[in-house]
Amino acid sequence: MIRKIQYSNKCNNHGSVKWLSQLRKKYIIVVFLDLIYFLRNYNLIPFSMNNEIYTFSTDTHRGKNVILISFKYTQKNKEALRKRFPSVRWSQTKKSWYLPDLPVVRQQLGMEPKSMIQGKMMSLSATNQKAYAQMYDQLQLKGYSDNTKRIYMAEFYHLLKLLKSYPVDRLDSARLKDYFLHCVKKEGMGERKLNGKINAVKFYFEQVLHRPKMFFDIPRPKKPLVLPKLLSKEQVAKVFNATDNLKHLVALKLCYGAGLRVSEVVNIKLNDVDSARMVIHVVGAKGKKDRYVPLPEKLLPLLREYFKKYRPKEYLFEGKYGGAYSKSSVQQVFKKAMKIAGIRKKIGIHGLRHSYATHLLESGADMRFIQELLGHNSITTTQVYTKVTPQRLSMVKSPLDSM
Repeated sequence: MIRKIQYSNKCNNHGSVKWLSQLRKKYIIVVFLDLIYFLRNYNLIPFSMNNEIYTFSTDTHRGKNVILISFKYTQKNKEALRKRFPSVRWSQTKKSWYLPDLPVVRQQLGMEPKSMIQGKMMSLSATNQKAYAQMYDQLQLKGYSDNTKRIYMAEFYHLLKLLKSYPVDRLDSARLKDYFLHCVKKEGMGERKLNGKINAVKFYFEQVLHRPKMFFDIPRPKKPLVLPKLLSKEQVAKVFNATDNLKHLVALKLCYGAGLRVSEVVNIKLNDVDSARMVIHVVGAKGKKDRYVPLPEKLLPLLREYFKKYRPKEYLFEGKYGGAYSKSSVQQVFKKAMKIAGIRKKIGIHGLRHSYATHLLESGADMRFIQELLGHNSITTTQVYTKVTPQRLSMVKSPLDSM
């Protein structure tokens, strides 16, 4: 750990002050360097690659975006790279070491984050590139979530791509109606998708161009009432029993046991779990709202076992390269568990959250309380679960049964 420097007693009166001053400086430098080594060795501070030794470039390899890492080959430089990134790979075709081009990897390498719009903007006509950039800037200024920005930009890009070199700001209500009709007739777009597209285009004309009356005459499709898909308690237990990986099991049990969205599960940080109060602090959830949810008692021993085994550093669930675990990884875990459990229902991992709410309702929990636990804005959203509770349906006897 920290090396100690012993002070000598052989100090004469004339040189002792100067000698002690020099020695203290050396001691401070040694302690500082040892502290940096300790913190980096245990990943307590971010690793920074020396740009004089390592240089980075982006490329594609086997159909995936990667970051190529070049450096003057020495055993020391190679070992330093592999120690920090155990999953770094050598490409014989590229003659270079590489890592996947992920936001967390860019952050750890000290690279600039990848722009959400740069690549797509260059594929648009020069006429509409400015509009595309203005749309993104306005979404950022309004503080929209990354997910909303991604959806709105994708929908707006679709419109600009169809327009080619025709300026988007010249469109009127009639032309926009034609565009939305094209989406329905030619592309078979459903009601929910079309509503999202209208919202995105409406944002551009109202928030960027400040034309609030553009959409008065544009009708919206009626949203279908889609009932939530859910699992029985027995089926949920089968899913858990089909999951033998501890990390995966804890993630699935949090989705069901705390009624969390998968995006909320992967964004839980270590200090969000309060075992003393038995609550989980859900930070910046949908709609940028925080809330507290109860931590199930049965989950606490499993969480402690998981922590001892995996030793996460910041997020409760972390990926191979650090940072938050991906939503798609947890979704794949659920899909695999459903297959192993032999459950053939077409249902995604969000079904665990629906099951949580329905099972709470069946056990007599208050509707308002369930609304708060789920983080719903409106009680109407929560009331949909009353339509799918088996207990409620079982109270109704068909006339056929009395014949």
